[in-house]
Amino acid sequence: MYRWLLHMGIYLLIPISSSALNASIQVLRFKHPGQGNVLELNLHVVGHTLQFDTLGHDSLQAQVQVLILVKKSDQCIRAEKALLLSPISPFPIDIVHQWRFVLPQGNMELEVQLTDPHQPDRVFTIHRPLKYAFHQVPSQSDIQLLQAFFPTDSTGPFVKNGFYLQPLPFNLYHKQCDRLIFYNELYDTDSLPDTTFVLTWRINYITDKGHVTPVMIGHKKKGPAPIVPILMQADIRQLPSGNYLLEVEVRDAHKTLLSQKSVRFHRTNPYLNISREALAQMSLNSEFVATLDSAQLHYSLRAIAPLINDSDGQLLNKLLKSGDIAAQRLFLFHYWTQQNPNHPQQAYQSFMAIARAVDRKFRSGFGYGFETDRGYVFLKYGAPDDIITVEDEPDAPPYEIWSYNYLPRTGQTNVKFLFYNPSLASGDFKLLHSTVRGEVNNPRWEVMLYRNNPNELEGTNFVDGTIMQDKMGRRARRLMNDF
Repeated sequence: MYRWLLHMGIYLLIPISSSALNASIQVLRFKHPGQGNVLELNLHVVGHTLQFDTLGHDSLQAQVQVLILVKKSDQCIRAEKALLLSPISPFPIDIVHQWRFVLPQGNMELEVQLTDPHQPDRVFTIHRPLKYAFHQVPSQSDIQLLQAFFPTDSTGPFVKNGFYLQPLPFNLYHKQCDRLIFYNELYDTDSLPDTTFVLTWRINYITDKGHVTPVMIGHKKKGPAPIVPILMQADIRQLPSGNYLLEVEVRDAHKTLLSQKSVRFHRTNPYLNISREALAQMSLNSEFVATLDSAQLHYSLRAIAPLINDSDGQLLNKLLKSGDIAAQRLFLFHYWTQQNPNHPQQAYQSFMAIARAVDRKFRSGFGYGFETDRGYVFLKYGAPDDIITVEDEPDAPPYEIWSYNYLPRTGQTNVKFLFYNPSLASGDFKLLHSTVRGEVNNPRWEVMLYRNNPNELEGTNFVDGTIMQDKMGRRARRLMNDF
């Protein structure tokens, strides 16, 4: 658990000790028309830190005693006491709950205490100042960090302005999170003289010495209204592990700062740009590669062979021969963390679904289908935009021409691959020529395709000639040039 405090008036993270419940409480201040100042408390208690009652076969339930006190000038102006029950489940499940209170303007004190009735010594307590000052124009709510949201027509807890907002516990974006999502409200912007204003959000990295460095920024123009809800998200797949500060500020047309709020969060992204050596020091027991047996590993590693560079290809060949299961798992997992550090398993599973389909389609009795020339090209470059198959030319064995309108890997347009089957064995197509950089480029492809007619070479250079005579039914050159 990361032990640091979020700064004043936004959120609070509480250090977790061995005698404390593992819990998170978001403390948020909003302004509601017709109600006034609204305090929102979003509670999340980690289930495995609670003691569960057994209600029956495969039925467990836990309890949390909650005490909430709001004091102003040493007088209690709000007191809530509740016993929360977890959902009944066959396994320990987290408790999630929300409270909303209407409070006056001014300075107050908030105290929240959580207790497990079965473990009275396991207590979670926060005690902090609380200030409401929505009198300035414009004003701004606290920033709410979210782990997800979706539109809804329902009402109730966690719903605002037609969206269900799922709070982010502990202000922690873990390794599987690829989006930072936040919700914020602006108030009374219709009182401004300008017809538009600019909302700017900024993600800053906090160094070990407390220095702040901007790493991501975004802008959005907004029109005036009594309440302007802000629901935004940012791609954090490439955001390294560390502590960050999210700032949201409002400026008028003259770039004058009108309002600003901020909140800290922590990002864990352990597999981003990680080296194979560093990964070797980590346990992979909880990762998907730990469930793969030797046969599955062998198949998966051979499937990615078309996608890796030459130096890794040499290492891969050694690993396949060595039978070192641990090293094979490390190699495979490292490859997929480089493709998708937040969801390596998802990337692996998506690719293997394609690899298995390619294996079935192009298997010819000479290894896996993705190890054939056509399978290799399909896995490396994807499905072609067009395929021409020719099986009836009297002077040539069966051949195929694959055309790609654009190849992202090379940046080329209108490229082609020519495969042919000189052995006439079922599915035994070989790559004869390609216009793609880095692939087989054979200037004499036409001579080899029509090699059964060596005397029909164009011109008299029978050693280095590259073009065959144009005859009725001989279509390969026209298809390569025009198709």
